[in-house]
Amino acid sequence: MENDVKFLDFVIKALVENPQDVKINRTVDEMGVLMTLDVNSADMGKIIGREGNTAKAIRTLLRVVGMKNNARVNLKINEPEGSTRGPASRSVDEAMEEAEGEKGESSSDET
Repeated sequence: MENDVKFLDFVIKALVENPQDVKINRTVDEMGVLMTLDVNSADMGKIIGREGNTAKAIRTLLRVVGMKNNARVNLKINEPEGSTRGPASRSVDEAMEEAEGEKGESSSDET
């Protein structure tokens, strides 16, 4: 097992309540190393942290581990199956329609 996988495995399993559900996949391509993390849906909050600070810190530490091995390491945290979180993003068209709708409502309130 590579050092970066061992490091990520140790850190994540120390944070979560369900360490048996932690899965790490490591792929290497021309862009560097991509580590994909799957955890139990109940543990997502612990991995992400407030405002994403825990995830940012883990990513920073992984980059340091990668620099030691002359590799660029990135972390992708997969959304767990059965997640209650809404859709990840809206299309530009949907966002524009919503913004125009709010703009129209506020202008009619002023008159």
